[in-house]
Amino acid sequence: MVDAGLSGKQINNKLKEANLRVDDLDAILLTHEHSDHIQGAGVLSRRCNLPIYATKGTWEGASPKLGNIDEKNKIIIKTDAFTIGDCLVKPFSISHDAKEPVGYTISFKDTKVAIATDMGEVTDEVRLEISDSDLVILESNHDLEMLKIGPYPWALKKRIMGTQGHLSNDDAGATVVELAKSSVSRILLAHLSKDNNVPELAFLTIKNMLVDAGIRLDKDIKLDFALQDKVSPLYQIG
Repeated sequence: MVDAGLSGKQINNKLKEANLRVDDLDAILLTHEHSDHIQGAGVLSRRCNLPIYATKGTWEGASPKLGNIDEKNKIIIKTDAFTIGDCLVKPFSISHDAKEPVGYTISFKDTKVAIATDMGEVTDEVRLEISDSDLVILESNHDLEMLKIGPYPWALKKRIMGTQGHLSNDDAGATVVELAKSSVSRILLAHLSKDNNVPELAFLTIKNMLVDAGIRLDKDIKLDFALQDKVSPLYQIG
């Protein structure tokens, strides 16, 4: 499981909706220490004896919020690849206002999935790591105009729009256009703000950018979005 931003009970219920159980989990990978990414990690680790993988900086920021974690389940990672079961996991650095945030690629045999959210910009390192994936879970956090006229304080708006904040729909669209020219076959838009975005708007913005670039939706690349409060369908890739 990558991040655990809901309560342990909520995660258990969501897994059941997907016909899964917490006992099916092998580990928890944390991208960074913000509460909306770690809320249920501590309780799941204690309840199911799950190891938690995170960078040193993330552990420093997250430890007070996670509660008591068995020492054997505290796994400190860098950006070197490691294995969990039959999967190869490769962390990569991302640009976000956290202590040592990362995204991940997870490979099984010839299939590769990338998780790249909570980024203020898509760096060359991120492009390199995710461009040969089959599926990329990519942040499309906000519509820039909705954010500008929305209710957030200006300081928070500046943080979100900054290079260590979050990707806008336009930022995500530019990245999707690039990825469509590589081996990526499917994009799942994620981390959509409930206050500063609408899923249909994010989808339409990026669809129009693909059309303008001469890229055929559903033929050259498939595009979908994940919702915060609903379980996504299972995707078959590879």
